Amino acid sequence: MDLAFAERFAGEWVAAWNSHDLERVLAHYTDDVVFASPRIVQLMGGSSGEVRGKDALCAYWAEGLRQLPDLHFTVEDVRASVDTVVINYRNERGQAVAEVLTFREELVCRGFGAYGPEA
Repeated sequence: MDLAFAERFAGEWVAAWNSHDLERVLAHYTDDVVFASPRIVQLMGGSSGEVRGKDALCAYWAEGLRQLPDLHFTVEDVRASVDTVVINYRNERGQAVAEVLTFREELVCRGFGAYGPEA
């Protein structure tokens, strides 16, 4: 993992999200991806805050796009680690968010979203 890959990935990732093309977003993830977020509990109800597998991730994000038709991300910073990319961005409400994504063979296999206070 290097910063050039991380920045290229973040550019593709944010463009996919801002297009609201769920298939384009999901193309960056492995079939066995595990993703955790406090938003999972809010959108899916009674959840553990974690989804497992691309189908479950698709269902979660489809609901998110349905409930947030004006969803838009603005990347502020990108960082790289050994096998992980951190994308710091602001959502459509101006809220600071960090997306931490671990990779296997250039696809995300595990991730989590961490949210700051609303703007």
